Amino acid sequence: MKVLITGICGFVGSVIAREITRAMPDASIYGIDNLSRPGSETNVEPLRALGIDVHQGDIRFAADLEKLPPPDWVIDAAANPSVLAGVDGKMGSREVVDHNLLSTINLLELCKDNSATFTLLSTSRVYAIKPLADMETRVENGAFVPADGNSGVSEDFSTAAPISLYGATKLASETMALEYGETFDFPVWINRCGVLAGAGQFGKPDQGIFSFWINSYLQKRPLKYIGFGGHGHQVRDALHPRDLIGVMRKQQETGRNWDAERICNFAGGCKSSMSLRQLSDWCAERFGFEHPVAADPEPRRFDLPWVVLDSALAGKLWDWNTQTSLTDILEEIATHAEANPNWLELSNG
Repeated sequence: MKVLITGICGFVGSVIAREITRAMPDASIYGIDNLSRPGSETNVEPLRALGIDVHQGDIRFAADLEKLPPPDWVIDAAANPSVLAGVDGKMGSREVVDHNLLSTINLLELCKDNSATFTLLSTSRVYAIKPLADMETRVENGAFVPADGNSGVSEDFSTAAPISLYGATKLASETMALEYGETFDFPVWINRCGVLAGAGQFGKPDQGIFSFWINSYLQKRPLKYIGFGGHGHQVRDALHPRDLIGVMRKQQETGRNWDAERICNFAGGCKSSMSLRQLSDWCAERFGFEHPVAADPEPRRFDLPWVVLDSALAGKLWDWNTQTSLTDILEEIATHAEANPNWLELSNG
């Protein structure tokens, strides 16, 4: 079994590479990364030390993929994951499309040529912004909760525009992946993930929020509650990437012998969700000091009050559930932050 992981030196890609190496010792694991994300270069040698073949290249260019061994299974963990990509002045809109959609097409062509399984790690941001923004909420214990008792966003929730350029490129990638799989008869799996988090994640305010917040709090850097009155009540759920390995292996082994849904949510859900205000309280208790957080009541574009995915379908189809609790994820990040006091400088370039 030859397994190709894209974005292998990113947080998610490197975790998946390490976990699959342990779970599938007889497999040949290799990956490609353009190393454009600050901090990603630190994963190259540790992965190679595990016997993983790391190639520097860019999946936007088909020629870079042609240099790799032919795969049996492609796991796409490469993307620009910021919902602000293409609109915040840091990256052009065409560049977002090239990174997140053109790259997927190149990978699908590779799978077509090799009859390889394709696993796309997608995102909760494919779901429609307007109904999520308009959701009626109330505040409980420093966090927004849906007024109607909603337990999470399921796969049948609207994906109508607007969903951001980032969300649109991921949704388009999902559609193209399913079309390629049906047309050229290779297995495709779309795993829509909540906020992926854990030790070693590169923290920025618009991505890796749990890592960014904990590292910033420990280093007493400026923090700010943005939007929604500046109270920090907005909520996300967290999932550790290693909790995906078991179900991804089941999917790969199932292959084409599957008539049920090929799109599933995988997320921490309500039990692993937390507001920024609650995260600050956790940090204060964990580190033993209070750190002031500024307030900016004006929301950023695409910000939402409450995004928690419902993974009931994954439980039904795959007997899947999270293995790593939110507390364990936060503790893992905090321990890493204490051991790496310059992590934010490293991962923010």
